[in-house]
Amino acid sequence: MIIPKLPLDAAVDTFIDYTTLHYSFVTKAISRVMKIGIDSVNDFLMLIPPIVLILVFVALAWYFSTRGIAVFTFLGLLFIWNLGLWSASVSTLTLVLIATFLSMIIGIPIGILAALNSGARRAIMPVLDFMQTMPAFVYLIPAIPFFGLGVVSAVFTTVIFSMPPAIRLTCLGIQQVPNEYIEAADSFGATRKQKLFQIQLPLAMPTIMAGVNQTIMLALSMVVIAAMIGAGGLGGEVWRAIQRLRPGMGFEAGIAVVIMAIILDRITQNIRKKF
Repeated sequence: MIIPKLPLDAAVDTFIDYTTLHYSFVTKAISRVMKIGIDSVNDFLMLIPPIVLILVFVALAWYFSTRGIAVFTFLGLLFIWNLGLWSASVSTLTLVLIATFLSMIIGIPIGILAALNSGARRAIMPVLDFMQTMPAFVYLIPAIPFFGLGVVSAVFTTVIFSMPPAIRLTCLGIQQVPNEYIEAADSFGATRKQKLFQIQLPLAMPTIMAGVNQTIMLALSMVVIAAMIGAGGLGGEVWRAIQRLRPGMGFEAGIAVVIMAIILDRITQNIRKKF
């Protein structure tokens, strides 16, 4: 007995064709706004002299982390500058910062909803499981018909890929707040809003910042993959090296990605410890 194949591919194609045909004005408007925002941030960072921006990151590393990380930040960013990858690194940093910001803006409210509403949590968690087990390259597929090739599609895919840790750890942080604090707040007649903003969120902030750290790391990894759809940056350098069979060029860009990942990871890890 031959079981007919379910037309899942046709259903997905029909859905994408329908949405792009009838709602392209929405995606085009979003694309224009996001492109302006991305270009503005990137142009602003490029206006700053490299040595000044390096010293800013060194100061952040010194304040939030250790002297060793500050020295590593200084030497690592100087090394990237020396390799001629400064512009690509700034482009990658721009995409990571914007994608992380959007992921937290969307993810934290969803995480709060999941923590405070058991029904919402039961609906959200399987979706997050699905999102985190989906291969990263699959996220590139719907971005192209909706937003076309370029940095906007890269940000879109990066936000979707990197958002789950923000939702999970926000939910976890709020759920880990001791019941004694909630009961004490109830005894003083605190409203749900007061309990959330004055007790639950402040106490959950270290866990939420852990979510920020994980979101940044996932965003950085996805930005590199998104070079396949025109993201540019260090991922674009790696992609060009693969196409031109230039392993040295690819290794340089890969080292630059590793340096950026270590710097961002160490700084955000220690920001979490400040709470």
